[in-house]
Amino acid sequence: MSDKQPHYKTYRHPAGGWGAAAATAKVLMEQSVITKGSRALLAMNQPGGFKCPSCAYPDPECKKTTEFCENGAKATAHEATKFRVTREFFAQHTVSELMEQSDYTLEMHGRLTEPMRYDTTTDHYVPCSRDDAFALIGEHLRVLDSPHRAEFYTSGRTPNEAAFLYSIFVREFGTNNFPDCSNMCHEPTSRGLPSSIGVGKGTVVIEDFEHAEAIFIIGQNTGTNSPRMMTNLVEARKRGVPIVAVNPMPERALIRFTEPRDVVQMATFGSTPIASEFVHIRIGGDLALLKGIMKVLFEREAQGEAVIDHDFIAEHTTGVDALRDDVMGRDWAEIVAVSGIDEDQIRRCAEIYIRSKATMICYGMGVTQHQQGSKLVQQVANLLLLRGNFGKPGAGIAPIRGHSNVQGDRTVGIDEKPSQAYLDRVRDVFGFEPPREHGHHTVESVEAMKSGTAKVFIGSGGNFVRAVPDTEQAYAAMRKLELTVGIATKLNRGHLVHGRDALILPVVARSERIHTEAGEQFVTIEDAMSNVTASRGVLEPAGADLLPEVEIVCRMAMATLPQSRVDWARYIHDYDAIRDKIAEVYPQIYEGFSERIKNPKGFHLDIPPRRRSWPNAQWQGQFLVFAGLHVDAEVADTAMLRLATVRSHDQFNTTIYSHSDRYQGVYNDRMVLFMNEDDRKARGLEAGQRITLRNHHHRWHRAARRGPDDHRLPHVSAVPLLAIIPSSIHCCRSTITTASAARQPPNPCRSALCNPARRHNAGLLPNRVRSASAGNRARSPGPELGPGSRCADRACTPGRSADRHRNRRHWLRGDDGDTIGPGRLRHRFCPE
Repeated sequence: MSDKQPHYKTYRHPAGGWGAAAATAKVLMEQSVITKGSRALLAMNQPGGFKCPSCAYPDPECKKTTEFCENGAKATAHEATKFRVTREFFAQHTVSELMEQSDYTLEMHGRLTEPMRYDTTTDHYVPCSRDDAFALIGEHLRVLDSPHRAEFYTSGRTPNEAAFLYSIFVREFGTNNFPDCSNMCHEPTSRGLPSSIGVGKGTVVIEDFEHAEAIFIIGQNTGTNSPRMMTNLVEARKRGVPIVAVNPMPERALIRFTEPRDVVQMATFGSTPIASEFVHIRIGGDLALLKGIMKVLFEREAQGEAVIDHDFIAEHTTGVDALRDDVMGRDWAEIVAVSGIDEDQIRRCAEIYIRSKATMICYGMGVTQHQQGSKLVQQVANLLLLRGNFGKPGAGIAPIRGHSNVQGDRTVGIDEKPSQAYLDRVRDVFGFEPPREHGHHTVESVEAMKSGTAKVFIGSGGNFVRAVPDTEQAYAAMRKLELTVGIATKLNRGHLVHGRDALILPVVARSERIHTEAGEQFVTIEDAMSNVTASRGVLEPAGADLLPEVEIVCRMAMATLPQSRVDWARYIHDYDAIRDKIAEVYPQIYEGFSERIKNPKGFHLDIPPRRRSWPNAQWQGQFLVFAGLHVDAEVADTAMLRLATVRSHDQFNTTIYSHSDRYQGVYNDRMVLFMNEDDRKARGLEAGQRITLRNHHHRWHRAARRGPDDHRLPHVSAVPLLAIIPSSIHCCRSTITTASAARQPPNPCRSALCNPARRHNAGLLPNRVRSASAGNRARSPGPELGPGSRCADRACTPGRSADRHRNRRHWLRGDDGDTIGPGRLRHRFCPE
């Protein structure tokens, strides 16, 4: 079989290890930057160096020589690439021709080098001077009859200084229209947690991993989305800390992992088992699982056991009685049916939680990406509050955000719903009256474009048309605009789906130096655990015409607001002056910013719950009730499957690094559906068969053979043509499940792989694995039952499943609630 042909082969190796090392070497060679890229990698996440442009995971206190992961290496190599997109490239290709190329091919063309403007007569992008580009932006914005007709998008890659100035520019212009990437990922964290604990951020720091006595990981594919976190999990497991992994689809890294920096493990091809308890939950079963664990706590408390921290609850919380009534009103049979987890395993998880004096719960978009994700996040907080797991070492809530500085952007003002106190500070510091009404989030911005209300779209980084779940609607909306502006390092689909006028403004990358008249500058980044550190590029910019993001924002403001009271010209050159203004607007958390950031380790922003302070209306942590057990609308059609999507391993957000995902055993294909074997057979489908999926509005979609070539399917909004292959890990219960199956209690699996009660970790500690025989209940060393092994227990339903379709994160929805597009896909980030 050719390397270019799709094929599927179970990945039996540990995550990380030599596979990660080989992938890193490969990407450096592909981008022809072995020397240059290696030099950059040695400076990444180091004092005096630059912050990884990939995920938002924090740096450890004790630095190692290498402080990067496979995904960070890919992101940096693609920034440092020798390949260039020049004016000659655009002269050779019309926009229509480029639309016929895949997202992967567009990425591989390399770095943008100079400002370009779309020419409608020739269908080409043509060179445009900087002055002309900014003049065009100012002209389009000034002629709008309302500032609310412009949409200002922000990607998480934008540093604090540029994001802060962007927020000031847009508010002086007169609107709070700030759709941003956080709307499509951790918005339920930002909107849901404040009602529970007073802040929309996590309460742990990286050092808490050293003190935790139990770690729960819910809906977070750690080895793909934040691989550097695996180091902390490896160290925790070596100390004997139980790690409970909750996910509809097993992830290779949470089964077994090899630390690439561990010389002994690498030399001996060794690895570390990670999850001590794998909870193979149904899609949407999270709420039922959490309530099941809380029900165990309340039951045992009623029996006289002291398993709830009453002193903490009395002093620091309100609402526990209402929560108890709600949880105790849930029937165990219903909890089991909805969660897909048998009662025994739920009780085991509760026992782990009870025995731990310091528990961390880490979660990702598997929690936030539900119809009522904000309320689900609050239930995670409820569970932690019951045992006082806030304000002590090793305990707390940890939303693992995916994009570098997506949290920082929100902190410094990228928010369509700003508080009145913040707006007052902006008025006092900058001398203008900012708009007070709420602006547009992502869904509302798309609707405004579709209706013709919005006329201008400016995107600071990112790939908006690929990030929005409904591709068809995003394309149609963008093409109705008068002007689209893309501020970016690389060519992407967003530059090809544009308005009548369109500009591409290439920008200095995170890994590159910033030179101004005042000397070399640096920017700052806030990670997922609220640490703020400096980021200094070490490479020279990819082209002489690249501008730093700060300068682009300032020059847009100067072209648009000639009478502005803000000293934009100064901020172009002096980034300390920007940080001084940030400190004035946010004195409680950023006081002395310019001085504090001189510490090579940066500083930690104050998170009141870490010291058991609760800055909400009641000045206490609040138990919040979420009635029922369903976080998503129930599926009425018994023949309908529920679809979930995950990011493939060789992908970062909308950036595609390759067509493969070795951890899932998928090569040269990105349109693959994992389906439970029973569901597949019930529908008369063969493993490997190509199918067409249909959403509940009966819109059929077909696609080319290879998923990445999605230029051939511009109208796909939900489910394209996919290949069905056997699941790479066989275990009990269905992930993609029919509504009828969801109402039935699952068959308890008695095999070693599926029942952690009979061993420490199936497939991880072979000396504790039962023999794979349905009738043999004796303990036996037996063979290791790792991924790819078939469960021999006939009561086990093999084949868990999840779908991967680019970076789409959506479900098949009912018709209720906020929707986007004729496909009626509910946008799950909308706060309830």
